[in-house]
Amino acid sequence: MSFDLTQYGIDVKEILRNSSRPVLYEIGLRYEKGTAISDTGALLVYSGEKTGRSPKDKRIVRHPDSENNIDWGDINIELDEHTFKVNHERAMDYLNTRERLFVVDAFAGWDPRYRLKVRIVCTRAYHALFMQNMLIMPTAEELANFGEPDFVVFNAGGFPANRFTSKMTSKTSIDVNLEENQMIILGTEYAGEMKKGVFSVMNYLMPLEDVLPMHCSANVNEAGDVSILFGLSGTGKTTLSADPKRKLIGDDEHCWTDTGVFNIEGGCYAKAIDLSEESEPEIYNAIRYGTVLENVMYDPDTREVDYSDTTITQNTRASYPIDFIDNIHIPAVAGHANHVIFLTCDAFGVLPPVSKLTPEQASYHFISGYTAKVAGTEMGVTEPQATFSACFGAAFMMWHPNRYAELLAEKIKKHNATAWLVNTGWTGGGHGVGSRIKLKYTRAMIDAIHNGDFDNLETVTDPNFGFEVPTSCPGVPSEVLIPKDTWEDKEGYEQTKENLVALFNENFKAFADGVNREIVEASPKSKTEAAAAV
Repeated sequence: MSFDLTQYGIDVKEILRNSSRPVLYEIGLRYEKGTAISDTGALLVYSGEKTGRSPKDKRIVRHPDSENNIDWGDINIELDEHTFKVNHERAMDYLNTRERLFVVDAFAGWDPRYRLKVRIVCTRAYHALFMQNMLIMPTAEELANFGEPDFVVFNAGGFPANRFTSKMTSKTSIDVNLEENQMIILGTEYAGEMKKGVFSVMNYLMPLEDVLPMHCSANVNEAGDVSILFGLSGTGKTTLSADPKRKLIGDDEHCWTDTGVFNIEGGCYAKAIDLSEESEPEIYNAIRYGTVLENVMYDPDTREVDYSDTTITQNTRASYPIDFIDNIHIPAVAGHANHVIFLTCDAFGVLPPVSKLTPEQASYHFISGYTAKVAGTEMGVTEPQATFSACFGAAFMMWHPNRYAELLAEKIKKHNATAWLVNTGWTGGGHGVGSRIKLKYTRAMIDAIHNGDFDNLETVTDPNFGFEVPTSCPGVPSEVLIPKDTWEDKEGYEQTKENLVALFNENFKAFADGVNREIVEASPKSKTEAAAAV
């Protein structure tokens, strides 16, 4: 029986709601270019010209009811209501030309008190299967009583935005209207726009209820001890949260309420580049019937995927339901976080591999969202480059970062959580001189945090950053814990550290006027400032 969307002005006769995997496979294989089945049963799909998000094309409608809550700028780009209506009509016109449409009615958020009823309207079986993987699918009874959704995503990504429409800068536009509870997608068929669009909406709504939305992974042990791990790409967030001694709550999007932590999603969206059974067995084994594999290259005869082939993109991805992972915590709701861990890959080699933070320092590093990546080598550049992304997910945060930082500091204090900065980057010198900190050492430090091994151990205070650095850790050579001790060039260490302090402070200038004084005072000090403070 076809579903009815006439309330939106959509008159398409064949509308498939929450279709089964076999139906979506059949339609995708029959009608969607570039679709195939891998040798493990995953659905191989091609997203078209766009193989990643388009952050510069994401816009939010400015409205009196919400405009004072939005941190307007290069990330939250404003759009007027008239232009939204133009794009909305363009999307409806396109959707009405399709032979069939797909509807996914599902939930964002495992906690029933805060879950969002989400409706996805899309034109591709690939997109429907993707969001059925990423959202929390309702039971038959919940679907029967679903009613009207709280938020609707109209994915007309196969049709471009009109570049001559006011405010449009390309053929792509992702428009969010918080008052109409709608999102319009034009000019991109990359499925991640839907996932991150829902996350962005949760990032706006949750602080209104004093709930902290977080771009992080989370896990829990048998005793209910919860850890949340923040980190930008390449810092080890997914790897370190997949801990055989702990159950995975989720790998990417969570909320912290007055009762604990819950996962927003019903699935995982893992990077597939260079994936192997040896390096990431959980993800590798999750790629089977029902998984969506985006933009990967494969053997046309055997359909075996070559995860190292980046011909289409380096951003190859796998989307699968969370229960495709064995060691999971379902329902994905747990108690308050005991450990808040910020992961950074410091390619300069000056941050300690583990350090303990005060709540104010935690807020500072949360707002900073620091990591350092080794630059590309196309033009011979090999020096590390600092990367800062507020709240470790600036592209998805609608409020000023201070709003999220205040909520984090409040919850850390109220629930006696301990905050840590863990550097998974270089030791013994920066990139090109030193070496990457061994994964087994990082795992040992994470274990020590979970086991409380640092609680009564001696620490030293870093003179510049002010955090407490443990001087010993089970399973880790003590000299690894103090970065300066690992450098042969002590003067080089001091100068590199001074440069990193300057990068932190320069980045934080954009936030200083909007954050609490205690957070500003937690910023790192230059050598001169540190000496004067003694």
